[in-house]
Amino acid sequence: MAELLAQGDPKLYRKHVITTRKGKKVMFAETKKTMYGTLNVSLLFWLKLSGSLEKLGFKMNPYDWYCMNKMVDGNQLTILWHVNNLQISHMDSSVVSGLLK
Repeated sequence: MAELLAQGDPKLYRKHVITTRKGKKVMFAETKKTMYGTLNVSLLFWLKLSGSLEKLGFKMNPYDWYCMNKMVDGNQLTILWHVNNLQISHMDSSVVSGLLK
């Protein structure tokens, strides 16, 4: 990505690109706003949502921490999320409706 930016506007970006000891090109630049806050918010949202779902009996998928499952009426109820968008699925739509209520 660093090299692509440098190729796109060499006058602006080339001076910020360096090659590491491992041969990878990286870019260092100063930001005008803090960026760590967005990571903290994502982590806090994940902790709150996953903790709430565990209290409702959901189990985290061992391969994807943004997927939790629970057996309801013999079928799997699944909740997937990315950032703050959730997808909820089950064979019986009334189970999904009940969860949302």
